[in-house]
Amino acid sequence: MTDRSESAGGPVRHVPVMLHEVLDCLQPGPGSVLIDGTFGAGGYSRALLEAGAFVLAIDRDPDAIANGRELASACSGKLKLVQGSFSQLDQIANENGIYAADGVVLDIGVSSMQLDEAGRGFSFSKDGPLDMRMAQSGVSAADVVNHAAQKDLTRIIGILGEEKQASRISRAIADRRVTNPFTRTLDLAGLIEKLLGRKPGARIHPATKTFQALRIFVNRELEELANALLAAERLLQAGGRLAVVTFHSLEDRIVKRFFADRAGGGGGSRHLPRAQADAPTFAHEKRGALAASEAEAQTNPRARSAKLRYAVRTTAPAHKPSLDLFGLPNLAALERLGGTNA
Repeated sequence: MTDRSESAGGPVRHVPVMLHEVLDCLQPGPGSVLIDGTFGAGGYSRALLEAGAFVLAIDRDPDAIANGRELASACSGKLKLVQGSFSQLDQIANENGIYAADGVVLDIGVSSMQLDEAGRGFSFSKDGPLDMRMAQSGVSAADVVNHAAQKDLTRIIGILGEEKQASRISRAIADRRVTNPFTRTLDLAGLIEKLLGRKPGARIHPATKTFQALRIFVNRELEELANALLAAERLLQAGGRLAVVTFHSLEDRIVKRFFADRAGGGGGSRHLPRAQADAPTFAHEKRGALAASEAEAQTNPRARSAKLRYAVRTTAPAHKPSLDLFGLPNLAALERLGGTNA
């Protein structure tokens, strides 16, 4: 249940993006076994259950799992909820007696429920602790802001937020935190707004890209996505379907590169050139990304930037896993940045 559009009208709760298209891709039915790697508010899982499928739903946010227990109890064993990372979805499935799946769906990013709760620290429009941890454990955004070297902050904000003013922002943060460390979301957002300015009526808040970058970094989102794609390749049986909804070019690029490599349409990366033609593990029914309908984009702001890519698993064995394929950015080690909130 992804939401990147606070600046585009605010989060819309419990509305799964491109639901009709996702169901079309996955083709769930009675007896099929599906993995919802990003349970969130349960929008996709509900629809899959209604189609007669068994669903293993995964989410690293303990609140999402707790909120889904009522749905699970009403499904007579057809829904299994597990707190964990979708990067380990094949291991989690195996631990729950599933060794081959008919479909996997991933909806990448922060959920509307997380944005709605100021206490989670994801929102630059609500005051709360500068947290942003989806799993509610580990290194927080405050740890990163207050302890990362300025040059590392510049790279985090510039690469993961695609923020052109990353150097100015990191310098302002480094200067301020010496005497007054950052602990609240509106404090950081206010500093960035004062630094960059904001035109009256501007739809996009100047802190948007910085908050995005911190969230992606804190939750290792790009690495998690890359590992989840490799895990889905291992778990899906022949004819199984992988559907991935993304909301940002950084994520979409990872999915596009994976499908291009695994469907035989592209050769590795500059880090790992293709030495030989491995048997394709996925086949495209439709190349390229699907976008939300105009009607959905008008009623649900989150859908405007959504891209759905999917492919069908072949009979070929999974390739040897390697993250080199994805060209992930080389950033500071998250573990070094732990502080009082870790």
